[in-house]
Amino acid sequence: MEQYKRLLTFNKGWAAKQLDLDESYFENLAKDQKPDFLWIGCADSRVPAEDLTGSQPGEMFVHRNVANLVVHTDMNMLSVLQYAVEVLKVKHILVVGHYQCGGVRAAMTNDDFGLINKWLRNIKDVYDKHESELEAIEDKKARFDRLVELNVTEQVKNLSKTDIIQKAWQKGQSVHLHGWVYGIHDGILKPIIDMPPGTEVTGIYKYQFD
Repeated sequence: MEQYKRLLTFNKGWAAKQLDLDESYFENLAKDQKPDFLWIGCADSRVPAEDLTGSQPGEMFVHRNVANLVVHTDMNMLSVLQYAVEVLKVKHILVVGHYQCGGVRAAMTNDDFGLINKWLRNIKDVYDKHESELEAIEDKKARFDRLVELNVTEQVKNLSKTDIIQKAWQKGQSVHLHGWVYGIHDGILKPIIDMPPGTEVTGIYKYQFD
């Protein structure tokens, strides 16, 4: 059997199983979605958001890209963010990186990877910002792990710098920002940074709304 046919066969079995458990499963699922969470994670196939958090369909809105970046010019990510915050009214936004991230590893080198160089530049900027700390870590794996964590921290901060989040906070909307790192080696999510609703954004990144 070709690999893609295996997916279709499994899907039919899964759908039948859901109906055996609850004959109204798909009818209820089709009505609406009211997720409390937006997950911004890595596209890595080893990090299944719903599986590792025990979430059911409808509980988590998911956006994934290489190395879980929040880039201020990424209209795809920003569209997901705006919809999640302004329409779905999610309460928590989770930026979730993972150890052994290929995108972070690639960004730590001087190798030319073609088109993705432009995307990885965002991680290189994180490295440059924290170069003193990172270069002081002699063990290469420990340095790699630390950059994964710092990247998550900077992406959460990038969320707070968007007008979408700042407007929500100004209106009193309870949107809590979290940065976690998933350990592929042990399956555990590690909290790295936490920004509760109303966290003050200072300096040039703070917007003044009417």
